[in-house]
Amino acid sequence: MILFLLPAGDYDPTEAAVPWAALRDAGFEVRFATPGGKVALADPRLTDLGFSWLSPWLMTRRAELAAYRRLTDDPHFLAPSSYADVDPADITGLFVPGGHAAGMRTLLEDATAQQLFARVFTQGLPVGAVCHGVLLAARATDPATGRSVLHGRRTTALTSLLELTGWNLTRFWLGRYYRTYRTTVQQEVTAALADPRHFLAGPPLPLRDTAARPGRGFTVKDGNYVSARWPGDCHRLAAEYLALVRAHEAGAVHRRGCAPPTSRPRPARASRDRRPKTISAVS
Repeated sequence: MILFLLPAGDYDPTEAAVPWAALRDAGFEVRFATPGGKVALADPRLTDLGFSWLSPWLMTRRAELAAYRRLTDDPHFLAPSSYADVDPADITGLFVPGGHAAGMRTLLEDATAQQLFARVFTQGLPVGAVCHGVLLAARATDPATGRSVLHGRRTTALTSLLELTGWNLTRFWLGRYYRTYRTTVQQEVTAALADPRHFLAGPPLPLRDTAARPGRGFTVKDGNYVSARWPGDCHRLAAEYLALVRAHEAGAVHRRGCAPPTSRPRPARASRDRRPKTISAVS
């Protein structure tokens, strides 16, 4: 099963629903885990409350909101496990959406969630994270090294430019809503890396991708791990993560049928291919 780690609430609906829909429509089993095993709803400001005159730019778009409504009707979403009750042996992949409201801390600061992430990551299973979700990766410790599992890897995450722009546009009436922590996501993630140059920020003027134009998004893929910056990258991220899951499944089938192949991991790459990519459903 592919496990989505969610906080008690306040995650970004696009960052959860778009990758979930890609996996479900391709026929993969997706389950959920939350801190206490209770249903976790997305940040209401992104789905219902809005941002006053900034709502057309900051709220969840109609197509992504429709995907989120599908997600909240899924029986597995309505019956999540707690982090502590997850059996790591059942996990074949892990995905972590982000969000910037205070509820995200119930995921990002949870030691059990960090340990789950580290175990899946170091086993080479397909892992995806976006926005603040990358903080969980930065805080997950590889027991073999005592360092973050991201040490020696390349990644992206919510950039300081995006985070501080959102905060400056809203801080006069929303306070620290866009500042989950005093340190920006980019600063904390970069501090966990072997080399600051391993954080790839992407184009300074990001474009929101769509299902028809995923190439507008920006992702960084390094081995079994793919990351993205914000909701505007999530259609591309969904396609990239689905490809990782399919490749791992194909490899598992091959390993069951014959001796494991000898291969070297591909080098990390940052991509912003403008060619549209589609996700093919598997019956």
